[in-house]
Amino acid sequence: MNWANESSAREFILLGFSDRPWLQMPLFVLLLISYTFTIFGNVSIMMVCILDPKLHTPMYFFLTNLSILDLCYTTSTVPHMLTNICRNKKTISYGGCVAQLIIFLALGATECLLLAVMSFDRYVAVCKPLHYVVIMNHWFCVRVVAFSWFTGFGNSVLQSSLTLNMPRCGRQEVDHFFCEVPALLKLSCADTKPIESELFFFSVLILLIPVTLILISYGFIAQAVLRIRSAEGRRKAFGTCGSHMVVVSLFFGTGIYMYLQPPSSTSKDWGKMVSLFYGIITPMLNPLIYSLRNKDMKEAFKRVMPKIFFCKK
Repeated sequence: MNWANESSAREFILLGFSDRPWLQMPLFVLLLISYTFTIFGNVSIMMVCILDPKLHTPMYFFLTNLSILDLCYTTSTVPHMLTNICRNKKTISYGGCVAQLIIFLALGATECLLLAVMSFDRYVAVCKPLHYVVIMNHWFCVRVVAFSWFTGFGNSVLQSSLTLNMPRCGRQEVDHFFCEVPALLKLSCADTKPIESELFFFSVLILLIPVTLILISYGFIAQAVLRIRSAEGRRKAFGTCGSHMVVVSLFFGTGIYMYLQPPSSTSKDWGKMVSLFYGIITPMLNPLIYSLRNKDMKEAFKRVMPKIFFCKK
């Protein structure tokens, strides 16, 4: 009997940190603040990139997609987590769990690919500036973004199907804040090693290949920056690339920790904390990294925001 047939009318209990009640309020405050900043930061970037004609370039087209993605990514889990913290019975319906799993996996995989695309864009801009307009033309940008979204959702459907079809023998307690592959696999009452091997293969494609491309791109960028004669130019370039690499390291490092090792070998409490980084903290940091440290974005904010809030023409 597969999981869907066995669980269609049931709820799952999301344990989170139920065994540590004193952590509930600090976690609620952290989630609420992070989610508020995530919404405000990503919506602001989307509005500025769309409304300011000077930002209608490939780099900001990708950044707009990243903001949309991060906004949906956190919204798929955080509101329900905030609600559950305030309730004595921390549950989620089977349908809600399936939807959460599919959306979270899809958007996480899409972000991996989109970050790789953004690093390639920076590589072309720095290392091949004379060919930038030809290489990063409009249709190429649209196609690579569409490929990222399509591949992300395709990967999610495959991984979700494999996970949800494992028998769980009536087990309902998910030792996590939300429905995620490693936590759901721990409910299975069958041997999960064959499924883990297949999931590992998909995770390698989605995690290791993009991060390898990102590192190669930034390696070439670093070589190009070192050839800049101006010390100020080198400092600015390394500052920008360094801040981008912080986001990449946080997102990919925590994702690799969770998805490229067997669920049984992951510490349950450490796994929960790690998932907060790539699921909540990184989407909050992206607007700060990609806007506050970007001169063009800061100038665009000054031009656009007064028009929005004060209706200035």
